Amino acid sequence: MKFVDEATIDVAAGDGGNGCASFRHEKYKEFGGPDGGDGGRGGHVYAIADASLNTLVDFRFTRRFEARRGEHGKGSDMFGIKGDDIVLKMPVGTIIADAETGEVLHELLEPGEQITIAKGGDGGFGNMHYKSSTNRAPRQKTPGWPGERRTLKLELKVLADVGLLGMPNAGKSTLIAAISNARPKIADYPFTTLYPNLGVVRVGPEKSFVVADVPGLIEGASEGAGLGHQFLRHLQRTRLLLHLVDMAPFAEDVDPVQQVKAIAAELKKFDPALYAKPRWLVLNKLDMVPAEEREARVNDVVKRLKYKGPVFEISALTREGCELLIQKIYQHIAQVHQSLQPPTDVDPRFSDAPSGE
Repeated sequence: MKFVDEATIDVAAGDGGNGCASFRHEKYKEFGGPDGGDGGRGGHVYAIADASLNTLVDFRFTRRFEARRGEHGKGSDMFGIKGDDIVLKMPVGTIIADAETGEVLHELLEPGEQITIAKGGDGGFGNMHYKSSTNRAPRQKTPGWPGERRTLKLELKVLADVGLLGMPNAGKSTLIAAISNARPKIADYPFTTLYPNLGVVRVGPEKSFVVADVPGLIEGASEGAGLGHQFLRHLQRTRLLLHLVDMAPFAEDVDPVQQVKAIAAELKKFDPALYAKPRWLVLNKLDMVPAEEREARVNDVVKRLKYKGPVFEISALTREGCELLIQKIYQHIAQVHQSLQPPTDVDPRFSDAPSGE
């Protein structure tokens, strides 16, 4: 399935049905009175977050969605039937914005969350709606109200706990394949990953977190160079960034320290808030470094970066060090989720603490 994270669609809710002007015609009832019913409501257009979707490809070729209008009112006190609603399924993490003004209307952040993106028009009033003691034979009726019509821009930001970033061929796809259920394309050339991959990492029973792998970044990515700039927004909702560093580059003139600094600069240019997220240094491909050189090479990179945060030495290919990394990530994510939980007020009458009597 092709990964699509942007789309523009036109939605049109149904118009309301017209009201009816009619009078009762029954035998032996010369003045039956008004019996024209109201028109039916037009169909609404809803958007619902579907956890089984991870792309907006359904909206790439089908771009117009129109709900049915409500039926007109009829005589004999018959109201029009409301128009059928339309429900558009979208991936969790979709941002819905007005294409003309750019105003963000809603973000679908929870599976099953449903919102109205275009409201159907109300039905018009029939003449029975206007009868009164002083107006016993009204002939007024009103047309149905038009339904809302909008051009919407859809933008997908995947929901993941952890984001992987690094230069092309740093081993991000190999790592996500090693620790999760994701099966990305892996090859020995740059830009193997062309779109984000999501993987669920199982730590234990009912213990898991989601990892997102985006295409490799290069210097100038925030200004459009390479592929990664198109997908940097998918890291904006993550709780933690893992910065993978290739410790055994093919070219001798490639400096891992300069690569780390270049990517950090691109993050800061793209979004200072993204740059400020917790970012752990993951030194990868240590299986390709001679054992007697590992410690010196690791210390050299950390010292020149003046890095004070957590550092992990791994080999995604052999899974060396991956288990410790997984456990530390889960502990961090669990602490973040716990800190975001609203505090619960405890009634002192039901507290287990001593009453002091």
